[in-house]
Amino acid sequence: MRRISIFGVTGSIGEQTVDLMRRQGGAAAFRTVALTGGRNVARLAELARELQAEIAVTAHDECLPDLRAALAGSGVEAAAGADALVEAADRPADWIMSAIVGAAGLAPGFRALRHGTTLALANKESLVTAGPLLLAEAARHGARILPVDSEHSAIFQALVGEDMAAVERIVLTASGGALRDWPLERLARATVAEALAHPNWAMGQRITIDSASMFNKALEVIETREYFGVAPEQIEVIVHPESIIHSMVGYRDGAIMAHLGAADMRHAIGYALNWPARAELPVARLDFATLGQLTFRPADEARYPALRLARAVMATRGLAGAAFNAAKEIALDHFIGGGLGFADMAGLVEETLAVLSGAGGLGNAPKKLEDVLQMDTAARAVASERVAGFAARRAG
Repeated sequence: MRRISIFGVTGSIGEQTVDLMRRQGGAAAFRTVALTGGRNVARLAELARELQAEIAVTAHDECLPDLRAALAGSGVEAAAGADALVEAADRPADWIMSAIVGAAGLAPGFRALRHGTTLALANKESLVTAGPLLLAEAARHGARILPVDSEHSAIFQALVGEDMAAVERIVLTASGGALRDWPLERLARATVAEALAHPNWAMGQRITIDSASMFNKALEVIETREYFGVAPEQIEVIVHPESIIHSMVGYRDGAIMAHLGAADMRHAIGYALNWPARAELPVARLDFATLGQLTFRPADEARYPALRLARAVMATRGLAGAAFNAAKEIALDHFIGGGLGFADMAGLVEETLAVLSGAGGLGNAPKKLEDVLQMDTAARAVASERVAGFAARRAG
């Protein structure tokens, strides 16, 4: 019986992972080691009871009493806090879903690799902020990292049986998000509710807004560079409103391998869960007779400055990815909270990178995880200090 842990089980990816486990037998087919979540402790406890987990962990210390109460009599251990997350990752498991959003998922993922496990990586920030360290850690312990982003899973599948030396380009497709058809001059006035109205995908709040701003795709561009080891100039982004083609790999003979499927994250999750086999999945089958057409448009960097910033990060490398991600998270926090406009997010990230570049050290290669975490902290401080200036300019 495979031992499984899910980090971020109450989020969209975590819930869909549980759905697939349930369809394959649930607690009777899998031994669940650890489940972790945030403030939704009622749901965390419910899933821990259903899957008969050994331990359930909330990231928030103040939520521990509620979690313990919800688990009373179940036999499931309860814990809370950042240290508890890492300790849960230290419990040996054969397969771990890393779906904690943001830099908070970095330390548990690193710790899990020590056990030579398979890490299903939905936390794209891990590769963006510490890609070389993460891949080296996996190699050191004989662990495997499987991509769970729909785009990177598609690329991974298109590369099966192929020689990376034959790859000419990788094409990431982007839905364009909720605001893809808006006039450029209107974007600055976009509200949180408008940015959340994604036409294709049902995702969490933060990733849905990141889709509208294309920061999500910017992270995926950097992630592609780190995971697949291709040169930045080999990575392209194209807007594909239908979200049927999830990404493509072009080869030196002119052939292009594309992964197609309905807009359902269970494609990528299920592939990682069952790899190297393919299992039947409860996803819609494409009907090409009724599909109509597939359309594409350029990813305009004037509309999506996050893509331009991603190119700058790849040129700098070192700790630039950690700074980029941290500043992006602060920018998103303040957009959601009303302190920044939609277009201000890219401006804040760019200004933060400029300040840190001027201070020196941004391009230094991290030698250990602590180097990444220190840059994360520094970038958050710089970005937070500059939010007020953007707010003042908006008011003026």
